[in-house]
Amino acid sequence: MKERLQKLLAAAGYGSRRSCEALILAGRVTVNGETAQLGSKADIAEDQVKLDGKLIKRPEANQYIALYKPRGVISAVTSPDARPTIRDLVPLEGTLYPVGRLDADSEGLILLTNDGDLANQLTHPRYGHEKEYRVLVARHPDEKQLTAWRHGVVLEDGYRSAPAQVDIEANSGKGTWLIVTMKEGRKRQIRDTCRQIGLPVVTIIRVRIGRLRLGSLKAGEWRKLTENEINSLKKPVDSKSVHKPAGKQNTRRPIQHIKKTKNG
Repeated sequence: MKERLQKLLAAAGYGSRRSCEALILAGRVTVNGETAQLGSKADIAEDQVKLDGKLIKRPEANQYIALYKPRGVISAVTSPDARPTIRDLVPLEGTLYPVGRLDADSEGLILLTNDGDLANQLTHPRYGHEKEYRVLVARHPDEKQLTAWRHGVVLEDGYRSAPAQVDIEANSGKGTWLIVTMKEGRKRQIRDTCRQIGLPVVTIIRVRIGRLRLGSLKAGEWRKLTENEINSLKKPVDSKSVHKPAGKQNTRRPIQHIKKTKNG
């Protein structure tokens, strides 16, 4: 059966549908020797579909991995400067790529998968999946700062962030732990927002993506998602609440410590 190329590429593990659309628009995909166009369809069993001149592989079985990304590890599958990557932490065969990003100085929950449909659903703003973070700032925020963050802040590049839910969790010496829930995911958005409102960031830990929670994972540990968690992530967002996934979690798997490099 013929399917849209971006869906076919995503199912084969080449990224989310949006990233696969970019591959097509860049002219890197051909079908039976002809450069593909966005909207082209193909049947991998009948057509020769190539990316950068190489036949694409048949779709792999879907994998879903929850990882606690430590600080100093980049949210990528390869690194041009030999820094440790999240893929180094998960020694599984097959294609896996991160759904969303955490900057190198942040830590917490990362979802790795080869399910392009789910990746698209979790990252595209129109689906409204929340991300929740524990954020330690070096001061006690006042109500003016919290209100500004909750209503949206104009960042240095002129972009106005969407409203976010920001609650005080606890004071910690001269600092404060905050719980930040947002539906956006711009690069370094929390750090940029805090800079604009005068709150120095000490620590950022992502604890939830949609209905998936970090749970008891420690830095560097990973585990496979349960069927209940996978099905829960695929369900439409309930705007009234986000429930914890049901079912017993698979045993987490510790990994060997990755030594820091000079560039790390």
